[in-house]
Order: sequence, then C-alpha cells, then structure tokens
Amino acid sequence: MPPNEPRSSISTTPLDASRSEIERIVRAEASDPFQYLGPHWIERGGQRVVVIRGFRPSAAEMTAEWLDPKSVSTAAMAEQIHEQGLFEVVVPSQVSVLREDQEVALASYRLKFKFPDGNTLETLDAYAFPPLLTDYDLYLSGEGTHYQKYEKLGAHVREIANVSGVHFGVWAPNAQRVSVVGDFNLWDGRVHAMRLRGETGIWEIFIPGLGEGTVYKFEIRSRFGFWGLKSDPYGFSAEKRPNNASVVVDIDKHQWKDAAWLANRAERDWLHSPMSIYEVHLGSWQRKSDDGDRWLIYRELADELIPYVSAMGYTHVELLPIMEHPLDKSWGYQTVGYFAVTSRFGTPEDFMYFVDRCHQEGLGVILDWTPAHFPRDAHGLAFFDGTHLYEHADPRKGAHPDWGTLVFNYGRNEVQNFLVSNALFWIEKYHVDGLRVDAVASMLYLDYSRKAGEWIPNQYGGRENLEAIGFLKHLNEVLHTRNPGALTIAEESTSWPAVSRPAYLGGLGFDLKWNMGWMNDTLRYMANDPIHRKYHHNDLTFSMIYAFTENFILPLSHDEVVHGKRSLIEKMPGDDWQKFANLRLLFSYMWAHPGKKLLFMGSELAMRSEFWEESAVEWELQDSPAHRGVQQLLADLNRLHVGEAALHELDFEWAGFEWLEVSDAANSVLSFARRGQNTDDLVAIVCNLTPVIRPDYRVGVPRAGYYREVLNSDSEYYWGSGVGNDGGVRAEPIPWNGKPYSILLRLPPLAAIYFKCQPD
Repeated sequence: MPPNEPRSSISTTPLDASRSEIERIVRAEASDPFQYLGPHWIERGGQRVVVIRGFRPSAAEMTAEWLDPKSVSTAAMAEQIHEQGLFEVVVPSQVSVLREDQEVALASYRLKFKFPDGNTLETLDAYAFPPLLTDYDLYLSGEGTHYQKYEKLGAHVREIANVSGVHFGVWAPNAQRVSVVGDFNLWDGRVHAMRLRGETGIWEIFIPGLGEGTVYKFEIRSRFGFWGLKSDPYGFSAEKRPNNASVVVDIDKHQWKDAAWLANRAERDWLHSPMSIYEVHLGSWQRKSDDGDRWLIYRELADELIPYVSAMGYTHVELLPIMEHPLDKSWGYQTVGYFAVTSRFGTPEDFMYFVDRCHQEGLGVILDWTPAHFPRDAHGLAFFDGTHLYEHADPRKGAHPDWGTLVFNYGRNEVQNFLVSNALFWIEKYHVDGLRVDAVASMLYLDYSRKAGEWIPNQYGGRENLEAIGFLKHLNEVLHTRNPGALTIAEESTSWPAVSRPAYLGGLGFDLKWNMGWMNDTLRYMANDPIHRKYHHNDLTFSMIYAFTENFILPLSHDEVVHGKRSLIEKMPGDDWQKFANLRLLFSYMWAHPGKKLLFMGSELAMRSEFWEESAVEWELQDSPAHRGVQQLLADLNRLHVGEAALHELDFEWAGFEWLEVSDAANSVLSFARRGQNTDDLVAIVCNLTPVIRPDYRVGVPRAGYYREVLNSDSEYYWGSGVGNDGGVRAEPIPWNGKPYSILLRLPPLAAIYFKCQPD
C-alpha cells in the first residue's frame, strides 16, 4: 500500500482497559493513547463490535454522529467511563462498518462534547486516523540518512480520506508522552497526545480540521520527571518575538521564476568566476523612519536592496542568519528555529519572493548558517525531551564557554540528520545558492576556548573533534552531490589544512574559506601611521605565502566593525583626507588581491559609526563628496572585478599572480600583476602606501605594450587629489627587477593604480 494511503484505523485487538490504564489516559501518561482512544474492535456480549472512545477533559457528555452518503444522520450517546471526560460508545448496527481486514471511512463520524457550562464542541476524531510515517521513513531517520526529513517531521497540511488537517511529527525518544497543544485545544496536553512509533523515538499524530496559521507547541513529559513546552524543531514558521510558538504554514505555494538561474548555477564554475559579496543584516540595512522606525519586510527589501546591490556591481548578497531567533542583539547567530524564516521581516513566501527576485536580477544569495552551537532557551532544542538530546550531556563537550550556548552532539545519527537536512532545506526549498558556515573552528577543536581540564580528548588522545570533522565532510559530500553549483563557505580562523579541498582528498569539502589571516594582517598594517609602515611591509606580503593553499574569500565583515573595533574609516590613520585616501587604498588593494571579496554593508559609504542592530546604514552620507567617492570607487572596483578576467579567473592559482615589486619596504610601495586564463589578459596594480607623491617610479613589467590606466583610487572622481599618468604609459625596453620591460610612473599619494596591458 502506498505510504500516503489511509490504512485501517480500527484496532483488532480486544481491549478492555484496567482502571489504572484508564487513569493513565486521563492523566496523559500513556505513550500510545491510540491503543485505547478512537475506534476499536472488541468482544462484547459474545459479539465482535466496534466501540469509539473519546476524551475531552471536563466534558459531561459525548455523542457520536455518522452521516451516510444519503445525508441521513445517525447519532449515539456515549457512556461516561471516567468523570474527567472519557467516554465510550458502541457503533450502532445501522452504521456500515467494513470487515476488519478492510479499510474504513476515517471521516465517517464526528464527536460532539457537551460541558457543564452548556458549551459544546464538535470535532472529527484524531484517533481515527492511521500513522502516516512509513517504516522506511523510520529506518532512514534512525540511520541518519533521511535527507528530506523536514518533509516528514514538523507540521504539514495534509488531506487524508478527503479530510484536511495537519500532520505533526517530532523526535523525542526519552519522552513518556508528547502532545500537540495550541489554542485549538486550550493548550491542554491531555487532548492530543501523540502516537509513539516503536523504538524510533518519533511521535506523530494527524489532527483533522487544522490548517495554515495554527499556532502550536509540543508538550513533552519525560520519563524522568521533566515537563516542558517546546517549539517545533522542524517548524517552518514561528511567532514574532517575544512569543515563540511555532506556526503551521505551507511553504510549497510560491511559483518560482528562477529556473534559468538554477540551471546555470548547476553548470557554473564559481571558483573561476567573479564573486563580490555584499554582507547584510536585514534588520538594520534600511528602516522606515516615517513608520515607527520599523524594519523593511522581505518584499520591500526586494524592491530596495536588490536594485542597490545590483547597481553597486556585486554578484552576491550574504545575509546574516535569517533563521528564527529570540534575541535581536544576537543578529540571528543564536538560532532556535532552524527551519523557520524569521517572522521579523515577513512570511516564508515573502522570503521566497526575495530570493526569486535576486535570481531574476542576476544576484546569488548566501545565508549564514549556525551548526556550531544553539542557545539554551527553554522553548528550543536544549534539554529537549528531558535529556541532553541534541547536545552532549557533559559540559566539557556540550557547552560553549564563549557564548553561553550548547554544542551539538555530532556523533548522534539523528542530530547529524537534523543538521544535514536543514542545510539541504535552504538550498532545495528556498533556492539559496550557498551557506556560510559560522564558527567552524569551534567545531573542529575539542579544546576551543577551554583551559586544561575543561575538555575531553578524542579516542586517540588528541584535540580534534573527530565527530564534527566527520559531520562536516558528510554534509559537504551530500550537499554537493544533490545540488551541483551550490556553495559552502567556512568561517575558519585557524590553520586547519585543506578546509576547501574535497573530502576524497582528505579535506573538509568546503568550496571556499574566509581568509582571516589576510584580514587581520591587512587591517593591522593599514592602522599604522604611514611613516612607520616600512617596518611592517611583511604584513602585506605574507599572505602570498599561503594564498593558494585554500580557496579564499577576503572578508571585511560585520565582525570587524562592532564592539569597540571602530568602523573601517575610523581605523585609518591621519587627518580626514588621509583617512578617506587610506580606505580607498585598502579597498583597491583588496579587490586586486587574489581571492573572492566580501564587504559588510555601510562600509561602502565609509560609515564612521560602528554597526548597531538598532540603527540603519547612514544613507545621508551619499550627499557628502568624500563618502560618495568611496561608494563610487567600490562600484567601479566591482565592475572591473567582473569585467576583467585577470581579476577573477585564477584567484586560486599561482598562474594568476606575479610579483612586480615586493621588496620596496623603504618607500612602502607594492606592485604585482594579475593574469587570466588567456595569456593576453594582464592587469598590473601598483600601491603607494604613503602620502608622498613619487613622480618617477619605475616598475618592471613582463611584456611590451601600452598600459592603460583603468582605475586610480586617487582620482578626483573619488574625492582624491587627481595625481595620475594621463590615462596610461607605454612600456619601455628597460629591464627592471628581473622583468624585460618597465614603465615609468607618477605614483599618487595613498593610492592604488590599475593598468590594463594592451599588447602592441
């Protein structure tokens, strides 16, 4: 029988419950109330009859009513068998009931309860419906390979035997009883206790009559005395904070229009393509100050953010976590609802619309994803079924010392399955193009941020978290196999080897890795007064020693402009003119350096204030020539990055880079060439990191030709001083620094110049 076909809901086991068993039903302590409630065949008076047992706390009467195909109603009054509202009725002989070995009409009756105050309740019987999860579902779940588990657990609008309702499923292996509660049952866990599926730890129930918009939680009673209300780990939507219940929603209604994008994504080689990422916190990119200083919703962001990012020339937008989280100040990094788009900015369909619009405008979408830890909030995953289910029990492995959060138990099949299916969920259901995995370093090391005695070595006595390593490899293998072209990006801050190499070669399997070393060295160098930079020249050159050991992204992210670190413009030394010149120089050097690019919102406007989640980007800065000049420079850098193959095709290969002048620390000048796959594609970059104009500075170049000046960060167009080379120079046959030709330049102060070689 197909899994979605209704099976007989009538128990064929004679069942005459003892008083103690009835008490367990009434107190909601029974692990499988379906064995007693609902329709059952029993022996009574020497005959096989069908009885229906119904329970509604405090009800005084129950009537069962059948409606046959001729619209003839048959009703029967039930006998009360417990004063708390438990009833039993024998199905009248005139009601047609099929043989025991056949299916029955599940919706053939309704229960009507009457209460002492005169109120009545009419409902279909949830205990008349069969289980929907198949044995194969349960097997894959236990094995940890049910990669679309989100389609089985959680809350799903279904139609069973022409009856619409919601199917609920949850994993809670150490629970004595699990119930679905909400306004529909007055949040009473005795009403809709779920069915336990054998020894799998999975509970399920189909509740007829419910639909989209239903607010619910799981009430869990543990075998060990714990009782709690939990949001749905697989819930697709949640209430807006401070409320935290889950909300039933159908996420399959959006009509996608990005088929061409997805087809192209599957074939595209992102490693050899341009990638310039605009990192955004949706709650503070822009606000409606004329409407209570509110956030923009996803559809408004589609109208405002997408045109701006496109006009700036970025290829991707990366969003700080948009999964549901209770605290605004966490920026989403303390995720509770891993499958729920945060309701702060709209509905799941609203977010699908945003992603769809991005793709139609040629923008990729990357989401920050947090599998390294989760918060302790009582309604979340912590101590879920009265035990440490998702986290390790021992705090030396299960508690994160830096963030006060909990660490996933990566060695547990079901936990791995939860996280892998979650990663696939965002790629496959929301069409996002990649996941940036947060805090990977904290996953890889058992002693991360821990002192001696505060961590447990692995089975070989080492500090490596073998279970987390296995999880990351498995995640990347499954994701890339199922979704060619989708990207995984590691925020990994140590020197762990081969992070962005395939698992079959011994790597972790990520596509890209944030280059935190480059970021730290470069910002430290740029903070120096130019007069001292000659003593720190190696801070800029050191990155090329390891530049091609990984597929790197160069990040200047939100982490660098918060918590007293100051904004990028305020990190720069000197007076205001020098600050802006230094910032333009930093961006120009960054866009020329091998690696993909990432910049946090507001930095393109040289915002002076740090990132704060309760304020917006200071868009009024566009009225300032100095700030607007930085913005325009970044737009031009992005266009060059996309348009010049030499600036992106060989980001991860030595063939794409060549030093022209690496050792002129005395003058703080650095020059190098970038190449494309076509040997004719060559761009030379010269950086003068002091505020001194150098009028006759010779740079060796590898070939003859005219070197056209395609970008000068000191241009008056960017609020610079306008020092340049009259549009370009011709190479002379004068060998220099081991190169057969050279060009004589006028270097502007605190500036970078890009030259495109046009061979004779």
